[in-house]
Amino acid sequence: MKQSTSLFFLAAVILANSAFAQQKKAASATDPKMDSFISNLMSKMTLDEKIGQLNLPAVGFDVTGPILSQGVDEKIEKGLAGGVFNTFTPQAVRKLQELAVTKSRLKIPLLFGYDVVHGHKTIFPIPLGLSTSWDMELIEKSARIAGREASADGLNWTFSPMVDISRDPRWGRISEGSGEDPYLGSLIGAAMVRGYQTNSLSNKDAILACVKHFALYGAAEGGRDYNTTDMSLIRMYNEYLPPYKAAIDAGAETVMVSFNDINGTPATANKWLLTDLLRNQWGFKGFVVSDYTGVSELVPHGLGDLQTVSAKALDAGTDMDMVAEGFLTTLKQSLKEKKITQQVIDQACRRILESKYKLGLFADPYKYVDEERAKTEILSPQNRLDARNIAAASMVLLKNNNQLLPLKKNAKIALIGPLANNKRDVIGNWSAAGDWKKAISVIEGLKNVAPDMDITYAKGANLVDNPAILKQINANGADIVADAKSPQQLIDEAVATAKKADIAVVVLGESALMGGEATSRTNLDLLPNQKDLLKALKLTGKPIVLVLMNSRPLTLDWEDANVPAILETWFSGTEAGNAIADVLVGNYNPAGKLTATFPRSVGQIPLYYNHKSTGRPYDGVSNEKFKSRYIDSSNEPLYPFGFGLSYTTFSFSPVKINKNTIKSGQTLEATIEVKNTGNFDGQEVVQLYLQDIYGSVTHPVKELKGFQKIFLKKGESKQVKFTIDTEMLKFYNTDLKFAAETGDFNVFIGPNSRDLSTAQFSFTL
Repeated sequence: MKQSTSLFFLAAVILANSAFAQQKKAASATDPKMDSFISNLMSKMTLDEKIGQLNLPAVGFDVTGPILSQGVDEKIEKGLAGGVFNTFTPQAVRKLQELAVTKSRLKIPLLFGYDVVHGHKTIFPIPLGLSTSWDMELIEKSARIAGREASADGLNWTFSPMVDISRDPRWGRISEGSGEDPYLGSLIGAAMVRGYQTNSLSNKDAILACVKHFALYGAAEGGRDYNTTDMSLIRMYNEYLPPYKAAIDAGAETVMVSFNDINGTPATANKWLLTDLLRNQWGFKGFVVSDYTGVSELVPHGLGDLQTVSAKALDAGTDMDMVAEGFLTTLKQSLKEKKITQQVIDQACRRILESKYKLGLFADPYKYVDEERAKTEILSPQNRLDARNIAAASMVLLKNNNQLLPLKKNAKIALIGPLANNKRDVIGNWSAAGDWKKAISVIEGLKNVAPDMDITYAKGANLVDNPAILKQINANGADIVADAKSPQQLIDEAVATAKKADIAVVVLGESALMGGEATSRTNLDLLPNQKDLLKALKLTGKPIVLVLMNSRPLTLDWEDANVPAILETWFSGTEAGNAIADVLVGNYNPAGKLTATFPRSVGQIPLYYNHKSTGRPYDGVSNEKFKSRYIDSSNEPLYPFGFGLSYTTFSFSPVKINKNTIKSGQTLEATIEVKNTGNFDGQEVVQLYLQDIYGSVTHPVKELKGFQKIFLKKGESKQVKFTIDTEMLKFYNTDLKFAAETGDFNVFIGPNSRDLSTAQFSFTL
């Protein structure tokens, strides 16, 4: 406890010392024209109008919490709303924008925000699926298409990217992020920001990105959503904060605060987090918005009544209050009682107005209400084609014994499972504006891609039979209706269908509504009715291809031991069926790699590749008792981080390095030869990991520091070269200084975090 307190004090000192320099830098970077415009506007604003800019009510088609804002039209007319969210389409947006710019006194335009998380109308794979492509160009393209569609549909602000690091698949929101690794997560967060915001917010198809959830939300205890988070500063800086900073450095204009507390203070009211770190150290210049009712939720956190917590949140650095209206209803009184200052109100107001200015809304409030753009941009054939290709790139081949896949295009298959003829779930969670009726099911995809394939379909099981789960997800829109046939009748029908075919393709997994916000799970097995179906099909003796749709790593120990081929497809979006069919028949050779470890059982969680060693590490072989191990299971995951197979095979030579020692500022080259040794052309993600063997603090057993996605024709070889520089050796030490230490380092290169070739070098002064 003493160490934690002293570290936070140390962090505060470091940040305070840099505050003046950062503020000076920020001031010097201000656009003089914008500064003059905003200053002139604010000189005309009343206190109520300034506070009104800090208010974000919900209006429209759907909500993500228990409250729908009331009387919004009247508030807009009085200048008491800075924006709205959950409203889109040019027609609906124009109606509200007209209220703001024709009825309000100062005619200040509104922001329009929405959860454009993995596509707007054209839906891409869930973010966890996008990340498994390890392809920054494709990920940025998905965000660019989403931004074009959203901006054509009246929106100018997305609550994305979510960059929370998560090592706990019990947490439903692992689906919205990029997995467990800070290096990869940083690259993806930056790519998403670039895709949304383009190279200038003044572009007609640029929208504001919103980095969330700041911060540490993915480390919620027990994997239970909204729960407490607690960790040391050194872990925070090295493992959890990097993706947020990368997104800020990429130019993200807005940040959303997380629900959890940090060192005893909830993020929404955490001044160390929102002012000292985000603004003074990182130089963030945009505005900060609470999450849904995040301000009023400070009351049950135990920080005070609504007036008290609203003042604390604003003073800490939360600029905009989403839905709770604590700012709108209490800040005036708090100012009167001197619990806050006019300066903090003005500062928050200015930040929001500046974002509107950068978007060009003052020049053209109707910039985002072009109905002609909506007709051509949304769900265009090209967007759908891109979605199909990106979905295929996200799929991970987990197992393929005896080259069961790819399927022959004239094969006789039994297509079985509650997700095989399903459009409703393939677009996944957080596909808010997506129309599932326009999605492609697996059966449709196979018929499109392989019209000569002999396909017989059987449902085999309900997607969910568990009454407790069914009640909860149906209440939130899952729309699952139990089949009139009994579970045993469904299985019998599937078995009979499989017996008449050569291969059974079985599509199983979760409902889309079993992932995302407020969907924590304690059991990550396939649901019992689905596993019963799979076991019955195994008894037929027919080869089984298991196609998974799910929003998180599952525990698949039985499936891995008993099913010859397993393809992870996540929820892959509007073009899911076509993309899955492309992979199943070999039109696309899968190259996806896991970005979140698949455990053998929930008892291993949290489980992640870049863990630290202990003083009693277990070698996986010895039967010695006093080692860090389980007595009823292996320590090792079922499928490690970075894992993914191909229809071809690759060999890796030993790692070669061009020098054994480097000094500060120098580099070395690590090289490995990769050869395609199989019968198909294919892609491989060659991964570089480093380990600081000894240091002043303990280090992970390995850390991802680079990768290259290469394409090799069958029989082709390629020398893959990585340049290692001293920046890659740096870390935050106990003084929170980002520095490298002299000593020995291991270099690992290979196709995943487990199967690696090794070399060693030294870093000296």
